[in-house]
Amino acid sequence: MVGVDPHYERLSLWHDTVETDWTPRAPLDGDAEADVAIVGAGLTGLWAAHYLAAADPELRIVVLEAETAGFGASGRNGGWCSALFPASLDTLAGYADRAAALAQHRAMRETVDEVARVAAAEGIDAQVAKGGTITLARSRAQWARARAEVAEARTWDRGDDDLRLLDQEEAQEILRGSRTRGATYTPDCAALHPARLVRGLADAVERRGVTIHERTRVSSIEPRRVRTDQGVVAARTILRATEGYTSSLRGERRTMVPVYSLIIATQPLAPEVWDEIGLARRETFTDHRHLIVYGQRTADDRLVFGGRGAPYHLGSRIRPEHDRDEKVFASLYSTLVDLFPVLAGARVSHAWGGALGIPRDWCASVGLNRSTGIGWAGGYVGDGVSTTNLAGRTLRDLVLGRDTELTRLPWVGHLSPLWEPEPLRWLGINAGLRAMTLADAEERVTRLPSLVARAVSPLLG
Repeated sequence: MVGVDPHYERLSLWHDTVETDWTPRAPLDGDAEADVAIVGAGLTGLWAAHYLAAADPELRIVVLEAETAGFGASGRNGGWCSALFPASLDTLAGYADRAAALAQHRAMRETVDEVARVAAAEGIDAQVAKGGTITLARSRAQWARARAEVAEARTWDRGDDDLRLLDQEEAQEILRGSRTRGATYTPDCAALHPARLVRGLADAVERRGVTIHERTRVSSIEPRRVRTDQGVVAARTILRATEGYTSSLRGERRTMVPVYSLIIATQPLAPEVWDEIGLARRETFTDHRHLIVYGQRTADDRLVFGGRGAPYHLGSRIRPEHDRDEKVFASLYSTLVDLFPVLAGARVSHAWGGALGIPRDWCASVGLNRSTGIGWAGGYVGDGVSTTNLAGRTLRDLVLGRDTELTRLPWVGHLSPLWEPEPLRWLGINAGLRAMTLADAEERVTRLPSLVARAVSPLLG
């Protein structure tokens, strides 16, 4: 890899294995004007820039980034481009109606293919493999949740082409995890290399005339104005695309909380090891536990495996030292070996973490306030690789004043309530994370659905 700044190369496996020049683009040089100013050069901001520039090449679009394109969650995630949306269909129906909730679900399914389409059209080799997702059931309680999930899907007229139940034999044909009783499977997910995607997208929008200013830290967003450490940008429309870093903006401390997800990656594994594990089509995988884990087989035959469990830090603090938690890394490795005993002794080549954004009601949203000119998108709760693309297309339509199927989806214009002030926020979030860990431990012992999880799940979305 060509690299100039080793700080960026060390951020994750993805940053270390992408062919890009990490020399930061020029920062903003004093005050400037634009038609559209986008704060954040992650996937949300870059997708919005891409679709806006394609729709109207005359627009003056400026993207402002505190570090470098793909620095945050867009370049550090688990590489799932899925149809997952953080809010349930029931929740979305409550905001609108059943038809609108299903329209949102269809849009998410279509987005998986849209990401792959644009990557191919722009010559971005994001190593996309649409193998779907298998979610293992490895205990009686997990198997009950798997069957309930499929039964719930059927009440929404979602058939086997969307989500299906696999028995033990069918599950093990895809993934041979220990103690597997069965699984659920959806085709609507692609494994990819996120840093290749976000860096390629940054190059693509520049080819369309978009200006990206890196090493330009935004302090506040105001009506028609963005204040940075390098100058002020005046713009007719301003789009906030800051996700887990939103709390660093003036006046946004309680809008979104940054919660850390940590990941490990093995060295490339031998073919005979993959014969023992499976994932022949590079399916993404997880299981039906309460505290989320996620994994994929990379194009170069590594196993990438991540999960929640790192603590929330008081005051929504985001610091480089929070990207690493040796206890969580050790727990991830132990969980991985428990899933696949053949990996005992396998060497971990990379371990990293990063902050994802969580709104108070766990519902992502996108919108534009026409009176202030300020738009936003985010709150993906870790399901952003695809949702950012849907957000970018929706922001395009909102900015251009179009009334489309996308602008009528139920997440458009949704406003999440604010998080509690500290220290209540710190106490509540960490208590919830601890409760999910205890719930999984309870189920391992009792082999019954957790009473702890049932009590706290309404508080955690």
